[in-house]
Formats: sequence, C-alpha cells, structure tokens
Amino acid sequence: MNGVHDMGGMHGLGAIAPDPNEPLFHADWESRVLAMTLAVGAWGRWNIDMSRHARESIPGPDYLRMGYYEKWLVGLVELVVAAGLVTEREVASGRPADGSRLSPPLAADRVAFAIAAGGPATRDVDAPRPFPIGETVRARNLNPTGHTRLPRYARGRVGVIERDHGVHVFPDTNAHGLGEQPRRLYGVRFTARELWGEDANGRDSVHLDLWDAYLEPA
Repeated sequence: MNGVHDMGGMHGLGAIAPDPNEPLFHADWESRVLAMTLAVGAWGRWNIDMSRHARESIPGPDYLRMGYYEKWLVGLVELVVAAGLVTEREVASGRPADGSRLSPPLAADRVAFAIAAGGPATRDVDAPRPFPIGETVRARNLNPTGHTRLPRYARGRVGVIERDHGVHVFPDTNAHGLGEQPRRLYGVRFTARELWGEDANGRDSVHLDLWDAYLEPA
C-alpha cells in the first residue's frame, strides 16, 4: 500500500544522521514492547506480514510522530484486539476482564530457543523460474491497497536479475490471510541513476529482493 511508511528515496525529509553509539533500546519500555510482541506472537494468531501491515496502517500524522517501538505497540494492540485476545475496554483500562485469563504462549525457558529458531520464510516447493540470472527486468508500476514489499521508488524502473533466492512466502497475500502462496524471490540490481536520475552517482547501485510477481521483462 502507499503511505508514509514507504519513505525510501523520497525528497525533502533531510539527511540521514546515524548515531554510531545508539543504544539498542532508548528506554526500558521499548524492550518490554519487543518482549510482548514476541511472546504474544507465539500464539500464532497472525504472521509477520500481518504485523507489518498493522504498523503501516497507522494514520500518516501519527506514524511520523511516533518512535519505532511506539509503532510496534500500536500495531500489536490492533492485532490482539482483532484476534479476540483482549477487548478494547481491557486495553483502555489496562486490566483484564473478570474471569479473563490466558496461559502464557511462550515460557521463559523457551525464549532463547524461539529467538534462535526465528521464522524462516523459505519454502521447499516447486515454483516457476520466469527470469534467468542476468535478465533485464522492469519493476511493475503497482499501487496496491494492501501490503506489498515493492518500494515505490523502484516501480517502473529497470534493473538486472543478479540472484535467485529460491521460493519464499509471498507477503502480499500472507498479510491478509489469503495464504502463503510461495513465489520465486530474486535479487535485482538497479543503478542509482535509473532510480533517481542523472544527478545520482554513476558508480552507485541499489540491490532489492523482489518477488517474481513484482517483475516483468524489460
């Protein structure tokens, strides 16, 4: 979907000024949000693409105002309410309803194992190979109303297939409960000038991992 979350390549937002000494968490509550996201997600009521879509559905002014983990918290609240794990009244009051009690989905002794195992998106299934390595392709000019991993700045631009990553879960369907529908994932190289014009450095390029559904022959 098109929104303020997809800010890559946009003008007017100022320079990026990374802090080489930035802490992992800026406050204790941020680590708690991460812990809650992992723990509650262990119930399996949603997937990572649904989580991303919940965050990118935050209204633009709020999204720009919020910090990173604020977005995580707002998205998590939306997910737990939609899944029926809590009610909006419970969220507002910070207290469970009478008789409402759920067993923890992720015990403390399983946390390290769960984090190490991760959530691989690769799938061992047969899928067509529509593009060979080295082929010139164009990113399709798509403007979907739902979740997608195709950034706006690459749409309509021409690049070259440099790597075949195999078959991966397709986020555009997975984010909306329409199934994983695994597809071929490619590494595509775009020159900076193709993306941003002749003022870009001619030696620079950007590598994007794009599903085959995002691509067409150039």
